[in-house]
Amino acid sequence: MTQDLILETKNLIKAFKGFTAVDDVNLQIERGSIHALIGPNGAGKTTVFNLLTKYLAPTSGCLLFNGKDITALPSASIARLGIVRSFQISAVFPNLSVLENVRVALQRKEGNSFHFWKHERVLNRLNDKAMQLLDDVGLTGFAHSKTLDLPYGRKRALEIATTLALDPELMLLDEPTQGMGHEDVDVVANLIKRVSAGRTILMVEHNLHVVSKLADRITVLQRGAILTEGDYASVSADPRVREAYLGVSDDEPVAPVVQPAGPHSIDVAAGAGA
Repeated sequence: MTQDLILETKNLIKAFKGFTAVDDVNLQIERGSIHALIGPNGAGKTTVFNLLTKYLAPTSGCLLFNGKDITALPSASIARLGIVRSFQISAVFPNLSVLENVRVALQRKEGNSFHFWKHERVLNRLNDKAMQLLDDVGLTGFAHSKTLDLPYGRKRALEIATTLALDPELMLLDEPTQGMGHEDVDVVANLIKRVSAGRTILMVEHNLHVVSKLADRITVLQRGAILTEGDYASVSADPRVREAYLGVSDDEPVAPVVQPAGPHSIDVAAGAGA
């Protein structure tokens, strides 16, 4: 069966004055999947994200989105095509309400994000859509709260809502659980699973518990190159991954992989943190 690829990179390379940060990376992201990009610090994960969104231009290689070459497009054009990135650090307006943050994102989608001088009645027509998005991420009860007062995990949920407001075809999530306590990690992981319905997600994530719970397919990077790919069970059992990412060699024991009932619920005790 032919793969339905939403995003593909071919021989992607990024070099900085003799240092190759991304080395001949060939990614294939299937439509409707959750694809995780993992690896130790310095593996090139964020650089790959920067290349995909054209915050950096590749030294060589090409990017294909829905089969079309987008390598030469600027970052703004990439976003308008439907590739939207949620950043590692929560990026919301702290002094606006939760509802207003989502409404600003909806205005941006409509191309009038700077029309703050319009009559409130004109802007309020977006409120129903904004409330629907807040309901999607479990923030309806916080709609009129000041964003500054939200717990960190709720701010990340709001960031996901503002990303969804841009109606992305492909969501790029950059360490969505970074810096969270255990309870917030589970909340955000469950949220990502819920909003993934009918969408494609590519995520960089250090927390292997989250990766095991969510990812349909995993790509492991090491020193800028792809080390291996596969589902969590096969990737976590690969001795090269155990040595490069989990920090153990072939002859050292690791916690066993346990497969509960859910299709994405593989867990591993070792390496559950960053």
